[in-house]
Amino acid sequence: MKRKWIALMMSTLLLIVLAACGSSDDSTGEEERKDVTLSFGTHQSGIPRTGIMQEMAEDFAEETGIKIDFQVVPDAQWRDLIRAKLSTGEAPDIINLDVDPLSLNANLRPEDNALDLTDEEFASRMDEEILPSVSYNDKVYGVTYAPRKIWYVYYNKSIFEDLGLEIPTTYEEFKHVAGAIHETGVIPFWQAPGSGWYQVLPLFEIGPHYENVEPGTYEKLNNNEMLVAEMDHLKTVIEQVNEFADLGYYGENFISNTVEAGLDAFGREEAAMILRVPGTEQEIIDAHPEMDGNIGFFVMPWGDNQTIGVNPGGSAAMFGNQNSEHEEEIREFFRWMTKNENIQRFFDGGEGNLTISWPEIEPKLTPDYIEYEENLDSGTVMQAAVTYIDPQWMDIGKDISGMFAGALTPEQILENIDNRRAELAKVQQDPAWD
Repeated sequence: MKRKWIALMMSTLLLIVLAACGSSDDSTGEEERKDVTLSFGTHQSGIPRTGIMQEMAEDFAEETGIKIDFQVVPDAQWRDLIRAKLSTGEAPDIINLDVDPLSLNANLRPEDNALDLTDEEFASRMDEEILPSVSYNDKVYGVTYAPRKIWYVYYNKSIFEDLGLEIPTTYEEFKHVAGAIHETGVIPFWQAPGSGWYQVLPLFEIGPHYENVEPGTYEKLNNNEMLVAEMDHLKTVIEQVNEFADLGYYGENFISNTVEAGLDAFGREEAAMILRVPGTEQEIIDAHPEMDGNIGFFVMPWGDNQTIGVNPGGSAAMFGNQNSEHEEEIREFFRWMTKNENIQRFFDGGEGNLTISWPEIEPKLTPDYIEYEENLDSGTVMQAAVTYIDPQWMDIGKDISGMFAGALTPEQILENIDNRRAELAKVQQDPAWD
C-alpha cells in the first residue's frame, strides 16, 4: 500500500513538473512576442490625422503583444529619406508610401525590398481597381485603404453668396472670383508650398483635360514621342498658378503655408477656397461646426478645365520590409488590419473619405457628389497614366516653389520635368528611351 502511495505521489509530481514546464514555455513565448516592436515609417499625410491608425495599433498590441512604433516624417522629406534608407538597408519594418500604377517600382523596387503578399487571403479582397497600384509583375506587395481620389476646389458658400459670385468654369472666371474675395481681406485660395506636394496638384490632376484637348497625349508621352515641354496647355496652367501668386491670391508670406494650417484657416473663414478630396470637409466641420452646410465644391478650372480627374491610387499603402527580422509579425499586423471589422473601423474613424478600396465596405458617397460626377466627364489623372511623373512629384514641388520665389520660369520647370523623366527612364531601362 505504501509503495502504491509513493508511486501515486511520484506520478503527481511528474505531472506538476511537466505542467510547470509547459506553462514556463508558454510564458516565455508570450514574453518574446511582447518584446517585438515593429517600426512603421510614414509621411505626415500617409496616415489619418484623426489618430485612428495609432489607436488601432494599440489595440493590436493589446491582443498580440506586437507593438507598432510610428516614425512620422514631414511630407517634403519622406520620399528622399526612404530611398536613402532602402539603399543602406535601414528601412523600417513597415514602409508607408503613396502609390499609383506606374511609380511603385521606381519608388520602392518591391521585388528587392517588399514582402510578397500575393497569397495572403486579404489580397483577394482589395478592389481590383486599386490592385495595380500595389502590385508589380503580377505580385501583390502592398495593403491600402485608398479612396477613389478626386481633388476638388472647396469653397465657402456664404462668402460667394455675399459677394454675388458664381462657381467659375474658366480660368478668367476663377481669377475674377479670387480678385473679388481678395478685396475683402480674405485669402482667396489656400496654397501650401510648405507641405512640399500640394502646389503640384493643379498641374497633373487635370490631366484628363489635356488628353481631351489633345487626344493621344498620354500615349505619346509614354512612348517618348513628345516632351512634357511641348504641352502648351500644361505650360498655361503653370503660368496661371504663378499668376495667382503674383496677384496675392494665396495671401502674404504663403511659401511656408501647410495643408494642415489651411484646413484651420478655411474653417475660420480666413481662406475662401482650398483643395481637398471628397468627404474630408467633414474634418473641417468637426473642428468648426459653424461651417456645416457652408461648404461647396467644383473642379479645378485652371486651363479652363471642366473634367474630373480621378486617381485610382494616389494614397498611401503599407509594405512589409523584405529584409526585416520580423516577417511573421508584419504579416500578422496586415492580417489583423484587414479584418472586415477593422477595415470598417478605419473607414469610420479616418478623415471622412467617402470610399475605400475594399468592396465589402459600403461607400458613403452623398447625392451631391453622385449628381456632380454624372454631369461632367472624367478621366485618369496624369501622374497615374504617364510614366515618371509621380516619382519626381516632390522635386516638381520644389521647382514650383522656386518659381514663386522668382528663381525659375514655367519653361524651366517643364525642362526639368523632361530631364528627370529621361533619367528615371534610363534607370528603369525603358526601351522607349533607347
